[in-house]
Amino acid sequence: MNRRVLGHWVARLLVAAVFVINVQCGLAFILKPASYTSALELTGASGMYFIQAMGIVFLMWNATYPPVILRPAKHRLLFGVVISQQVIGVAGESWLLSNLPFWHTALASTAARFIFFDTLGLIALVSAFLVSRDRLPS
Repeated sequence: MNRRVLGHWVARLLVAAVFVINVQCGLAFILKPASYTSALELTGASGMYFIQAMGIVFLMWNATYPPVILRPAKHRLLFGVVISQQVIGVAGESWLLSNLPFWHTALASTAARFIFFDTLGLIALVSAFLVSRDRLPS
Protein backbone atom coordinates (compact mmCIF):
# COMPACT_ATOMS: atom_id res chain seq x y z
CA MET A 1 0.00 0.00 0.00
CA ASN A 2 1.52 3.34 -0.96
CA ARG A 3 1.85 6.29 1.41
CA ARG A 4 -1.02 8.24 -0.14
CA VAL A 5 -3.50 5.39 0.19
CA LEU A 6 -2.30 4.64 3.71
CA GLY A 7 -2.71 8.33 4.62
CA HIS A 8 -6.28 8.30 3.35
CA TRP A 9 -7.12 5.23 5.46
CA VAL A 10 -5.50 6.72 8.56
CA ALA A 11 -7.50 9.91 7.96
CA ARG A 12 -10.73 7.94 7.59
CA LEU A 13 -10.10 6.12 10.86
CA LEU A 14 -9.25 9.31 12.77
CA VAL A 15 -12.27 11.25 11.46
CA ALA A 16 -14.55 8.25 11.99
CA ALA A 17 -13.37 7.90 15.60
CA VAL A 18 -14.22 11.54 16.34
CA PHE A 19 -17.55 11.12 14.52
CA VAL A 20 -18.52 7.99 16.47
CA ILE A 21 -17.68 9.57 19.83
CA ASN A 22 -19.61 12.74 18.98
CA VAL A 23 -22.66 10.83 17.72
CA GLN A 24 -22.58 8.56 20.78
CA CYS A 25 -22.54 11.64 23.02
CA GLY A 26 -25.38 13.25 21.08
CA LEU A 27 -27.53 10.12 21.26
CA ALA A 28 -26.82 9.73 24.98
CA PHE A 29 -27.97 13.31 25.57
CA ILE A 30 -31.16 12.68 23.57
CA LEU A 31 -32.01 9.27 25.01
CA LYS A 32 -30.91 9.71 28.67
CA PRO A 33 -30.96 13.43 29.44
CA ALA A 34 -31.56 12.86 33.17
CA SER A 35 -28.08 11.29 33.39
CA TYR A 36 -26.50 14.65 32.55
CA THR A 37 -28.63 17.26 34.31
CA SER A 38 -26.64 17.39 37.55
CA ALA A 39 -23.26 17.66 35.79
CA LEU A 40 -24.63 20.63 33.88
CA GLU A 41 -26.38 22.07 36.95
CA LEU A 42 -29.81 21.78 35.34
CA THR A 43 -33.07 20.56 36.84
CA GLY A 44 -36.54 19.47 35.87
CA ALA A 45 -38.22 19.27 32.52
CA SER A 46 -36.48 22.37 31.18
CA GLY A 47 -33.07 20.90 32.08
CA MET A 48 -33.85 17.63 30.34
CA TYR A 49 -35.20 19.51 27.32
CA PHE A 50 -31.99 21.55 27.13
CA ILE A 51 -29.80 18.42 27.32
CA GLN A 52 -31.82 16.81 24.53
CA ALA A 53 -31.49 19.98 22.45
CA MET A 54 -27.70 19.80 22.94
CA GLY A 55 -27.84 16.21 21.70
CA ILE A 56 -29.64 17.32 18.56
CA VAL A 57 -27.00 20.02 18.04
CA PHE A 58 -24.28 17.35 18.37
CA LEU A 59 -25.95 15.34 15.60
CA MET A 60 -26.37 18.42 13.39
CA TRP A 61 -22.72 19.34 13.93
CA ASN A 62 -21.64 15.90 12.75
CA ALA A 63 -23.65 15.84 9.52
CA THR A 64 -20.55 17.14 7.75
CA TYR A 65 -18.38 14.16 8.72
CA PRO A 66 -19.60 11.25 6.49
CA PRO A 67 -18.40 12.70 3.15
CA VAL A 68 -15.02 13.46 4.73
CA ILE A 69 -14.81 9.93 6.13
CA LEU A 70 -15.60 8.43 2.72
CA ARG A 71 -13.30 10.64 0.61
CA PRO A 72 -10.97 12.76 2.77
CA ALA A 73 -8.76 13.88 -0.12
CA LYS A 74 -11.71 14.86 -2.30
CA HIS A 75 -13.67 16.90 0.25
CA ARG A 76 -10.92 19.28 1.41
CA LEU A 77 -13.20 22.29 1.79
CA LEU A 78 -15.69 20.31 3.86
CA PHE A 79 -12.78 18.88 5.84
CA GLY A 80 -11.81 22.48 6.62
CA VAL A 81 -15.37 23.12 7.82
CA VAL A 82 -15.16 20.08 10.14
CA ILE A 83 -11.90 21.36 11.60
CA SER A 84 -13.34 24.89 11.93
CA GLN A 85 -16.34 23.52 13.81
CA GLN A 86 -14.00 21.74 16.20
CA VAL A 87 -11.91 24.89 16.73
CA ILE A 88 -15.08 26.88 17.46
CA GLY A 89 -16.13 24.21 19.96
CA VAL A 90 -12.83 24.20 21.83
CA ALA A 91 -12.54 28.00 21.80
CA GLY A 92 -16.16 28.53 22.84
CA GLU A 93 -16.02 25.96 25.63
CA SER A 94 -12.74 27.46 26.87
CA TRP A 95 -14.22 30.95 26.86
CA LEU A 96 -17.30 29.77 28.74
CA LEU A 97 -15.16 28.01 31.34
CA SER A 98 -12.95 31.07 31.80
CA ASN A 99 -16.05 33.17 32.59
CA LEU A 100 -17.70 30.65 34.91
CA PRO A 101 -17.92 31.72 38.56
CA PHE A 102 -15.67 29.56 40.76
CA TRP A 103 -18.51 28.05 42.81
CA HIS A 104 -19.87 26.09 39.81
CA THR A 105 -17.51 23.16 40.37
CA ALA A 106 -19.66 20.45 38.76
CA LEU A 107 -20.23 22.58 35.68
CA ALA A 108 -16.53 23.51 35.51
CA SER A 109 -15.56 19.85 35.69
CA THR A 110 -17.96 19.00 32.87
CA ALA A 111 -16.67 21.90 30.77
CA ALA A 112 -13.07 20.77 31.34
CA ARG A 113 -13.97 17.26 30.12
CA PHE A 114 -15.59 18.70 26.99
CA ILE A 115 -12.51 20.84 26.34
CA PHE A 116 -10.19 17.87 26.85
CA PHE A 117 -12.08 15.55 24.51
CA ASP A 118 -12.70 18.24 21.91
CA THR A 119 -9.01 19.14 21.96
CA LEU A 120 -8.12 15.49 21.36
CA GLY A 121 -10.69 15.49 18.53
CA LEU A 122 -9.13 18.62 17.06
CA ILE A 123 -5.67 17.02 17.14
CA ALA A 124 -7.07 13.91 15.43
CA LEU A 125 -8.86 15.95 12.76
CA VAL A 126 -5.85 18.15 11.95
CA SER A 127 -3.66 15.05 11.81
CA ALA A 128 -6.16 13.38 9.48
CA PHE A 129 -6.23 16.48 7.28
CA LEU A 130 -2.45 16.46 6.99
CA VAL A 131 -2.04 12.75 6.26
CA SER A 132 -4.84 12.73 3.67
CA ARG A 133 -3.21 15.29 1.39
CA ASP A 134 -2.62 14.00 -2.11
CA ARG A 135 0.86 15.48 -2.09
CA LEU A 136 2.68 14.14 0.90
CA PRO A 137 6.16 15.39 1.72
CA SER A 138 8.88 12.83 1.00
